[in-house]
Amino acid sequence: QVQLVESGGGVVEAGGSLRLTCRASADTFRNGAWGWFRQAPGQEREFVAAIRVRDGTTEYSDGVKGRFRVSRDIISKTSNLQMNALKSEDTAVYSCASSVRSLWTTEMPSPDLYDSWGQGTQVTVSS
Repeated sequence: QVQLVESGGGVVEAGGSLRLTCRASADTFRNGAWGWFRQAPGQEREFVAAIRVRDGTTEYSDGVKGRFRVSRDIISKTSNLQMNALKSEDTAVYSCASSVRSLWTTEMPSPDLYDSWGQGTQVTVSS
């Protein structure tokens, strides 16, 4: 199983930006996908964004579309989530995940299709 390590969380004022990074320990999913999910206190985990490694195809939840951007770097084995125009409702623990499968965009929001998960990083947006 791939080990994923996240970094970049923190506290930011509403309207500000943060960039999360997820690094994989092994290059085992050149044809897979990265996913980003979040979970706020008392709420279920929800899909944020995902990207297919092979061709860079992305998918976003409606709540972050136009504000967040997901990217991947095959050589460095990382995925980044650039979060702009942050709102208080974006406050949550953000987790990255990886799938060894090259997911269809309709599959990307399904957490069960991901094989490995990061430990999560807290993002707090103050209003």
